[in-house]
Amino acid sequence: MSYFLVCSPNSNNEKIFKLKWGTNTLGRSQSNSISVKHNSLSRHHAEIVISRDRSIAKDLNSLNGTFVNRKKIKQQTLKHGDLIICGTIVFKFLDAFANSEDNLEDSEDLPIVRQFSPQSNQVSIEDILDITKSSSSALRLKQKDVNRRDVDKLRILLEVSKQLSSPENLDQLLDKILALLLQIMNVDRAAILLVSEETKQLEQKAVCSRSGISVNYQFYSTKIINYVCKHGNAILTDDAGADRRFQGSDSILIQAIRASMCVPLQTGDYIFGVLYVDNLSKSKVYTEEDLEFLSALATQAAIAIDNSRLTEKMQEEAIWRDKMERFFPKAISRKLREEGHLEIIDTEVTALFADISNFTKMSSTMEPRQVIEMLNDYFNVMVEEIVFAYEGTLEKYIGDALLAVWGAPYAQKDDSDRAIQAAIDMQYAVRRLNREWAAKKRQPIAIHIGLNTGKVAAGNIGSKKLIQYAAIGDTTNVTSRICNVAKANEIVISQSTYNKLKHREDLPLEKLPLVRVKGKEKPLQLYRLHWQRISVDRTIPSEEINES
Repeated sequence: MSYFLVCSPNSNNEKIFKLKWGTNTLGRSQSNSISVKHNSLSRHHAEIVISRDRSIAKDLNSLNGTFVNRKKIKQQTLKHGDLIICGTIVFKFLDAFANSEDNLEDSEDLPIVRQFSPQSNQVSIEDILDITKSSSSALRLKQKDVNRRDVDKLRILLEVSKQLSSPENLDQLLDKILALLLQIMNVDRAAILLVSEETKQLEQKAVCSRSGISVNYQFYSTKIINYVCKHGNAILTDDAGADRRFQGSDSILIQAIRASMCVPLQTGDYIFGVLYVDNLSKSKVYTEEDLEFLSALATQAAIAIDNSRLTEKMQEEAIWRDKMERFFPKAISRKLREEGHLEIIDTEVTALFADISNFTKMSSTMEPRQVIEMLNDYFNVMVEEIVFAYEGTLEKYIGDALLAVWGAPYAQKDDSDRAIQAAIDMQYAVRRLNREWAAKKRQPIAIHIGLNTGKVAAGNIGSKKLIQYAAIGDTTNVTSRICNVAKANEIVISQSTYNKLKHREDLPLEKLPLVRVKGKEKPLQLYRLHWQRISVDRTIPSEEINES
């Protein structure tokens, strides 16, 4: 099923967003799943959670609130056609498969001759099968006529493919395959074995049997399953003990297998397992028709198993990617996905160094846990909502300070402007944090920021197994020194950054007297940015305009 969110529906600015399964965040920040730049939206305003049984809208403590059909909500289950209002922006929630009036209205303009619902023609396997077990074949079909039996077999296989198409984990899928098999065919025991990626040997993954028959041991012949897996041929044995291909197989003799069938599980030319069934009481109970049908059913099962494995790998990849992006900046994880490594490059960056003023003195009055909680809240806003939103790269945390760069591993023409805007956002964000912390009786903080532009060597510094992306050079060292020049609530930039700004005439910059910093023979020309005088950009919370 597909779900969509229509922004500003039925207007010239209408925009459609496809919702993903799981959590979709909505707000002004670029880090959201759905980012809409508007002053009435909070950075992270709301979220829409899509699951199998329902869809839910949640407000994320936004300033202007979230409304569903004009009723303010904290959390609300959604249905097709609901209007979600965030700030002054209207969204319409659509379920692509809902039988709504909208769908009917849309169909009026279509040249429809006839409408057909697949559900109305859905096959019930029970209606086709002979539940009395009076069939002479292992395939329990009611029909005796050959042509009608062929039609019913196709109908069953179609229904099996439908039932196996729903996404499930592998264990559940294998159990479902065997349950369908026992429903359709008269067999005593069945097993699915898959080739292990580690050992390359067949391993039992699922078994089932008719009531009263034990499967708490290896009931299948190793020679039979290995023969099928190796040669890729489906086999039928009327009396496995008398079959020359399997002479010397103790399991066949000990278990008194009278008749069995074993077919490969494969996609294309790749055989990755086998499906095995047997009968303990009768010989010559299986026919070529049964073997042919079992092979066809195994083909459907193999496709479903392959899809399930692929889905699991995709989920594992998504989890791995999510974990990687928690440890590494998004730009770094993107570079790793694209190239598989982080080659050292010589490039120009604009570096931003932000430090909490008087942090040592302040933290001495706090419990260690309180310090960590405060820093986590602070860094989450500084990095997730600001550095990443302006497509910067977090280089490192240094105690209560952070170093971010623009220009590595990806360079853009306006890197310096992005870094400046990030610095401004950081100062405004600290104001907002202090308001929130005041309600929790936390101490307020102030930060000072330095920016500098220049050449660095950027890449993985360390071993190939331990990734540590870093920008090394005099540029980042000088950035730290410039940050030390800045006082609480100040932003100070270097001459090199000033020269790179595209719209520096629009910025309230104060040229400072030459400043000597540690490690530099010549004094530096620096500029103080009076960020409080800047008209708040739409990416900055509108509620903070009056505070400047």
